[in-house]
Amino acid sequence: MAANLTNQVRSIAEVTKAVALGDLSKKIEVESGGEILELKTIVNGMVDQLRIFASEVTRVSKEVGTEGKLGGQAMVEGVAGTWLDLTDNVNIMAANLTNQVRSIAEVTKAVALGDLSKKIEVESGGEILDLKNIVNNMK
Repeated sequence: MAANLTNQVRSIAEVTKAVALGDLSKKIEVESGGEILELKTIVNGMVDQLRIFASEVTRVSKEVGTEGKLGGQAMVEGVAGTWLDLTDNVNIMAANLTNQVRSIAEVTKAVALGDLSKKIEVESGGEILDLKNIVNNMK
């Protein structure tokens, strides 16, 4: 029994160490019961949730940031607390970038067609604000 408990604890330690190092591919596989089974279920569920979260954030980042596919949103069911906050913040960032780029594209297209009456109205800051001001000041 002591050897079995040692194996169970060792397996849990290996998985939690892997998670701490960013490896979300490991799961606790050892046979268990009672409190160890409950701990195994919780840790494996946490790893699954983290894997889904990481996958969604990576997908949205690639779509919007690298591939230029605007409008992407992370969809992660069952998240709460910090994970919900992070998901919401990624979605807000992606939505803001989408709105800014689409607005700049619309006005730039109008300017290219000779319509100088359109202005970029979307809220922005930093380098996007600089770009907005440059386009809005074209005459």
